[in-house]
Amino acid sequence: MKTNTQLKQILQSEGFRYTPQRQMVWNELRKMGGHHDCEEIYDELKSKGTRVSRATVYRTIDVLARNGMVRKLEVGDGIARYEAKEDEDHHDHMICLDTGDIIEFYDEELERLQEKIVEKHGYTLVKHVHQLFVKKK
Repeated sequence: MKTNTQLKQILQSEGFRYTPQRQMVWNELRKMGGHHDCEEIYDELKSKGTRVSRATVYRTIDVLARNGMVRKLEVGDGIARYEAKEDEDHHDHMICLDTGDIIEFYDEELERLQEKIVEKHGYTLVKHVHQLFVKKK
């Protein structure tokens, strides 16, 4: 679980001040769950009466993504989505081209196959991004 102390350290290391607004951006993304773009996060905060600028939301999310507290997801529509990365559990994504739904999944067999392919070619897998773009039948 990522802590508020980690948030403070990351902001400081990137040259940003820790502020209640930046804390609220992180808290809101965690509370929202799922995959959200910066505008959704901003709108949710504003709907709750939080005084925060769009720039603060975008900058905070960008810093957190660079430092591993949030995962950035590109689904091909030019709008980045983000999810809080509070644990080290890995999952992949299916993106429905009809509905825009993002479905998280984990498949042990697929993970083993990826490792096998990487090793066969003489490499060590460091990380991967696996996205399946799907349509309803």
